[in-house]
Amino acid sequence: MKASMQCSAAIAALLACLALAALAQPGGKVRIGYCGPLKDIDDVKAAGFDYMEVRTSEVAALSDAGYEEVAAKFRRAGLPVLSANLFIPTDIKVTGPNIDKQRQMEYLRRALDRVSRLGVRLVVFGSGGARQVPEGFSKQEAFQQLVDFGKRAAPEARSRNITIAIEPLRHQESNIINNTTEALAWVNAVNDPNIQLMIDYYHFQVEKEDPSAILKVKDHLRHLHMANPDGRVMALKWDEYNYAPFFAVLRQIHYDRLISLEASTKDLRVEGPQSIALLRRAFEQ
Repeated sequence: MKASMQCSAAIAALLACLALAALAQPGGKVRIGYCGPLKDIDDVKAAGFDYMEVRTSEVAALSDAGYEEVAAKFRRAGLPVLSANLFIPTDIKVTGPNIDKQRQMEYLRRALDRVSRLGVRLVVFGSGGARQVPEGFSKQEAFQQLVDFGKRAAPEARSRNITIAIEPLRHQESNIINNTTEALAWVNAVNDPNIQLMIDYYHFQVEKEDPSAILKVKDHLRHLHMANPDGRVMALKWDEYNYAPFFAVLRQIHYDRLISLEASTKDLRVEGPQSIALLRRAFEQ
């Protein structure tokens, strides 16, 4: 048992070192990652991504033995795990008349413990099913419930060196916090440095937000998701979509954090390098 615990601690330490090294790339270079299930680890590494964005709920659901196997696989691959999405499962509600704060916190602590040991420093709070406001329930009260959740989650995140970033979602996936203005209102209401926001380009475009909206939230912008909005597929060619205005603003604010491809693909090992090249061009031109 003692040897097993020492091995687990060594793996966690190595994964943390990988994460710190990836975050400390010189020259303010944007790190490009891929959002995917754990079965994709080898493909993400082979495609040349800087890091992988794991699914929080998938990691939290693993058995202890399964988790250690996954941690060891990341270590062997030399693949940093800097961020995580799919935060709160649909069955753990954070709005509505039937929320269970004790269950929320039990899951939150387990999930953050797990991903932090992999090296995760940012968790995306999309979780449309968990935050969906039930029909007939007050939107104002639901927003206050989200604020309360944020205030309770922030210290847990801080103790694990994690930032939680709210994700505005298109109306088809959530009926609360659908744009950057609403996300900023939540961040300001929670008022904690470990509670920030991110932008998913797919949702941003579906909701018809103007790129200038980025300027209003730039001080709180901690992460990006990317996809070609036409089909939510991998972004492969500069002329396939009007990407220019979005990236022009990102260059204007000198964005130099993380961007993860969250998009379907027929072959990650083939399309991954194409997307990486496109994003490098978008930030460097």
